[in-house]
Amino acid sequence: MRRRLVTALVSASFCALGLARAEPPADTPLPARLTDTGGGTQLITAEAPDARSTTGTLTWWDLRDGRWTAAGTAPARFGAGGLVEGTSRQQGTSTTPAGLYDLPFGFGIEAAPAGTRVAYRPVAESSWWCQDNDSRAYNRWTDPLPADCRASESEHLVSYTTQYARALVIGFNYLHPVRGRGAGIFLHVNGKAATAGCVSVPPEAMAEILRWTDPSRHPHIAIGTESGPTALVRH
Repeated sequence: MRRRLVTALVSASFCALGLARAEPPADTPLPARLTDTGGGTQLITAEAPDARSTTGTLTWWDLRDGRWTAAGTAPARFGAGGLVEGTSRQQGTSTTPAGLYDLPFGFGIEAAPAGTRVAYRPVAESSWWCQDNDSRAYNRWTDPLPADCRASESEHLVSYTTQYARALVIGFNYLHPVRGRGAGIFLHVNGKAATAGCVSVPPEAMAEILRWTDPSRHPHIAIGTESGPTALVRH
């Protein structure tokens, strides 16, 4: 009985001193503070101040010799509706889905930058991204547009000459699409303002990210906020 009491008192003392669950040092790289980075050695973090924000910072990281090091950073834009947890997102809300996603392939109206290793699809006049919930091609690149996918419910990729000059597909709702959750979420070049749910960066940053991305290193993107329910780092 006495031993259990002493143990409890010691544990309580450690908690009071902040020793029971120490916070990582202030200089710990952001990926090292995440619960999950996807298991690869490349990671992109897209972080907004809070869930209502439409701007933030995008950083791409390399894991080498057990330590994450920033390879580059750029200002980022998010959805006009802010950010929301990806598992509860609804299509048409202009929100960017928070979460951890893979990067299936790149595409663009412009040619891939020299040195690009990720699979890169050139956008043609016949290229579409189907967002029709009633189509078998929901949340898929299609070339040409299938008969069961309405053009009014899809994106004609060649029409977005600025945004889709170059892009990477974000694997949100991609592997096993849930109807009504959302389609066509990309990392692409900045347009005039906030996005419809994608993440965007300046054109020079997009080109650099495409050159940097190495499929053999299993890159992922982590999207979230500095605090709150959609925080990248959960306490």
